[in-house]
Amino acid sequence: MAKKKKSKQARTEFRKHHQGRVRKSDLTRDFNLGDQERLADAVKNERVSGKGDLTRRRTVADAKASSGADPNTAVGRTASPLVPGRVTCVYGLNSIVLTDDGQRVECTIRQILKSLSIEQRSAVVAGDRVQIRIEDEHSGTIEHVEPRRGVISRTSRGQQHILVANVDYLLIVTSAAEPDLKPALIDRYLLTAQQCSLRPIVVINKIDLVDPASYQQVAAVYATMGIRVLMTSAESGLNIEYLRALLHGKQTALSGQSGVGKSSLLNAVQPGLGLAVATVSRDNQKGRHTTTASRLFPIDGGGAVFDTPGIRQFQLWDITAEEVAGLMPDLRPYVSQCRYPNCLHLSENECAVKDAVADGRIDARRYDSYCHLLEDDLLLAKK
Repeated sequence: MAKKKKSKQARTEFRKHHQGRVRKSDLTRDFNLGDQERLADAVKNERVSGKGDLTRRRTVADAKASSGADPNTAVGRTASPLVPGRVTCVYGLNSIVLTDDGQRVECTIRQILKSLSIEQRSAVVAGDRVQIRIEDEHSGTIEHVEPRRGVISRTSRGQQHILVANVDYLLIVTSAAEPDLKPALIDRYLLTAQQCSLRPIVVINKIDLVDPASYQQVAAVYATMGIRVLMTSAESGLNIEYLRALLHGKQTALSGQSGVGKSSLLNAVQPGLGLAVATVSRDNQKGRHTTTASRLFPIDGGGAVFDTPGIRQFQLWDITAEEVAGLMPDLRPYVSQCRYPNCLHLSENECAVKDAVADGRIDARRYDSYCHLLEDDLLLAKK
């Protein structure tokens, strides 16, 4: 006789206070119960180990691996089949999912996904591949989230804030003016791209407001590291056709500070989107937030782009001070030549990185950005 295949199970951490003890309030009913009913309701077995109602660890069965059952149906009841799709936007407790057959469904998240003990701010993010159960024509429930790759995240209030997931390219959008270009912010995005094995592309928008020749040296610094730099103007249409061809067939995330023109570029690349745009504040030359959540937009002819909210500070996630130099392509060749193996290239003697900066082999602005990053964020966080 063939052995019955067991379902795949795992012990999973749940958030604290997920399910508290229910207070017994119906005292009259308990008093009127006969002895036989009280004995029937009594708990027969109690464990000293944490396997009761108050434990934070539960056994979760994988419905896809359950034996003798259709993986697309719920256990013990008849249900609609699971439909694959991709999350295009998350707002509050709901998400918009674009199914593989082109249907847009507003979905809630299954309670077990929200209860899992995770470090992220949200259990579902834009770009996630999911399995949903459609309940009616326009609503459903997210039942399963596929493993992620190509994740872009930052630190927010001590937690991992994932901006988008499952992307291949990171389009770092900055502006030549209004607001001014911030090399330090570009370097933070480049570090995240290196850590997540994404291909970065630097876009300098609003180039029509300045003399393009003034940014040739900045572009050359990134070009020598093998990073493509593109100067654009959503207002005049400069290099928009080239950008459209660059995005074709790729999964690309647009990131950058507020006011650099990410939404304007998307409106130019994909006519008809109608994304909201706003002018830069005249008081402080800072952008106004028009994009409040990451959103996925399919591109005509294939591919997709993610419009992410503009931010004024990008704090790195899961990168230590010792790892930064190795993630910077222009500093990396000199890291192993330092006298001390744990050299941070700040005030140490016989540092090959500082010698390369003094000789002009490393751009001084890149090294200044490195020093500010370590001193202001990573080293300060250790104290």
